[in-house]
Amino acid sequence: MLVLSRKKNESIVINNNVTIVVVDVHGDKVRLGIEAPKDVPVHRREVYDAIMRNGATQEKPGRAEFNQIAAEVSKTLRPSEAPNNNICYRK
Repeated sequence: MLVLSRKKNESIVINNNVTIVVVDVHGDKVRLGIEAPKDVPVHRREVYDAIMRNGATQEKPGRAEFNQIAAEVSKTLRPSEAPNNNICYRK
């Protein structure tokens, strides 16, 4: 695992087409902005894990399946883990 230190408004680039920016640091929480092509799925780890568990019957879940499973997982998260209005989702 590569470990990097970044300050607010600093970024890293992955594979020339994904940029991760430190948007804000508040206490022990870090807000990240992620710029990626629309064909690159971006999920929080717990959502991704649930998608992989629930999509195990398919070789590769499609976007509709990802979105449906992500919505179901969001309903089961504790309030502190649930998405809030400060998070922007791309379609």
